[in-house]
Amino acid sequence: MFTKKYFKTKNEVEITFQWPKEDVETKSVAVCGDFNQWQSTPMKLNRQKVFTTKIRLPKESNFEFRYLVNDTQWENDPAADGYVSNSYGSDNCLLSTHVSA
Repeated sequence: MFTKKYFKTKNEVEITFQWPKEDVETKSVAVCGDFNQWQSTPMKLNRQKVFTTKIRLPKESNFEFRYLVNDTQWENDPAADGYVSNSYGSDNCLLSTHVSA
C-alpha cells in the first residue's frame, strides 16, 4: 500500500510505501523500482508493525515497482495504480504521480 502527498510549490510527490508485517517469517521488506534502478530501498518496521519508507518522485510521471520480502520473494501492491507485464513472466506495479491520479 502507498499514499501520495502532493506539494503545491514543488514539482514532486512524496510517496509513503507501507507493507504490513503479517507473520513472524517476514524479517525484511524493501521497495525496488525503476525510480531507484531496481536497487533495494529498505523499509523500517514501525511500532504499528508496518514496514514503511518515504520516497520523493517527480510529478506527472509513471513508475514501476515491486516489494522484495526477505530478500527472496517478490510481491505486488494490491493498491497499485495499475500493473505492467515484465520480462520475467509476472507483473510490476504501476505508480502514477500525475496530479489527476
